[in-house]
Amino acid sequence: MLKGMVSLVTGGASGLGKATVERFVKHGGNVVILDLQATRAQEVAKRLGDNVLVSPGSVASEKDVKNALDLAKEKFGRLDILVNCAGHAETHQVYNFYKDQECSIDGFKKCVDVNVIGTFNTIRLASGLLGQNEPDANGQRGVIINTASTIAYEGDIGQAAYAASTAAVIGMTLPVARDLASRGIRVMTIAPGIFETPLVAYLPEKMLEFLKRMSPFPSRLGKPEEFAHLVTSIVENPMLNGEVIRLDGARRWFPL
Repeated sequence: MLKGMVSLVTGGASGLGKATVERFVKHGGNVVILDLQATRAQEVAKRLGDNVLVSPGSVASEKDVKNALDLAKEKFGRLDILVNCAGHAETHQVYNFYKDQECSIDGFKKCVDVNVIGTFNTIRLASGLLGQNEPDANGQRGVIINTASTIAYEGDIGQAAYAASTAAVIGMTLPVARDLASRGIRVMTIAPGIFETPLVAYLPEKMLEFLKRMSPFPSRLGKPEEFAHLVTSIVENPMLNGEVIRLDGARRWFPL
């Protein structure tokens, strides 16, 4: 089903986004990567071949997103799928009582700017291009898949900014799906647990082992390929719409 389909993957230079790009290409798809990490994105594209193009930029920038969409239309003639994997995480407690100092507002603003504004920005700008497609047998013209986090449900100490911003992505899923339903565009969100991505690479081994034990089964971190597998499953199943899927091995967060 993915053969010949055209996707825009934000944050496709690394982690969950890169795994998604790789899976799309493996199944015969074409991909445009929108990512601030231009060098890494170009490396991914060079390795995967002519089916992958890079449009450097930020998801929060109207100009950058429009450039990526223009590239998809110019080189591949259409857009079938938008996958939002670009994200930003901050860890700061609200107030440091030892230093008698509140946290900076800048980190909170950046989480909102990338995770909330960026996600909505790509959705609103890509919808017009998705809506130009001829409908398939189900009346479908396109699919949008966003990325949130289980932290939106069970954030721990210092995670207010990331929890709030990913919760906003979860909150917009159903109304956006209803907004676009009349045009045959589905909207889904994946809320992954802790995966083997650059975001957790800095954690000490003892912490990683603790996090693995918190997942009942499988008792390990998620693999980016498993996220990408779910992305393709969503694309292939036309009944999935307006919903959030947790991908966490039944893991639930217990405060340390």
